[in-house]
Amino acid sequence: MRMRPTLSWTPAEDLPPGTTSPEQVVDALSAGGVLVLSGAGISTESGIPDYRGEGGSLSRHTPMTYQDFTADAQARRRYWARSHLGWRTFGRARPNAGHRAVAAFARHGLLSGVITQNVDGLHQAAGSEGVVELHGNLGRVVCLSCGASSPRHELARRLAEANAGFEPVAAAINPDGDADLTDDQVGDFRVVPCTVCGGILKPDVVFFGEAVPPPRVEHCRTLVREAASLLVLGSSLTVMSGLRFVRQADQAGTPVLIVNRDPTRGDRHALTRVALPLGTALTTVAGRLGILLDDEAAPV
Repeated sequence: MRMRPTLSWTPAEDLPPGTTSPEQVVDALSAGGVLVLSGAGISTESGIPDYRGEGGSLSRHTPMTYQDFTADAQARRRYWARSHLGWRTFGRARPNAGHRAVAAFARHGLLSGVITQNVDGLHQAAGSEGVVELHGNLGRVVCLSCGASSPRHELARRLAEANAGFEPVAAAINPDGDADLTDDQVGDFRVVPCTVCGGILKPDVVFFGEAVPPPRVEHCRTLVREAASLLVLGSSLTVMSGLRFVRQADQAGTPVLIVNRDPTRGDRHALTRVALPLGTALTTVAGRLGILLDDEAAPV
């Protein structure tokens, strides 16, 4: 029997209560050397839903797993039909105040780096540089046979040409860019192969059940070792890919601060959890630091 990856977490212990005061976050940023670890919650104000917050997509949607995608041609058909439709919305998302605040903190020399669990590219669109994309980026496509990489917009054009008239209405768009469609809506959607070798194409993201490349993990561990503090923004830390860095920081005595409206799996490792929306919290923090946020960001 194939095991499904851990998608949810329920607190099994009393956790420290959240606060609405961002003062400890202000203090950490004032000291500099802050490493940011961001999750889906920072992108909700850009119109991309999160997985586990109020109304999160996991209440109605199970993300594609690597095992299903690679083993089942019909699963790939469903994925690409849904993802092709979702990309039209996902690809138009723009950075919000939270992304702009992170970019502004970096420009003022307060950050040592940014690691994101998101696949939307919005940190970079807001002006952040050197972002480590822990789970990849939906804007790229990779061939599972030859490894060729190509831009997502090229695949979107090819899929549109192969599926003229494909215009279903999705019930919702999910954090992984997947649109909610029924099997009837998917119909006989045509999947296109790699233009180099004819192999199977996959978005250049880490699916549930797939391991983050070890060199990427080690790079992140190095960033955690070198950071003065770790600031988690909008992540429930349910999956180990992000939680391990919080545990690493805590074990090394590096302060951990979390901004997330709901309790997280990392709360017991943190000095504080600020229970506010990311845009509100980070705009307030920027104001306390005397930092103005850009109103406009570069296009994705």
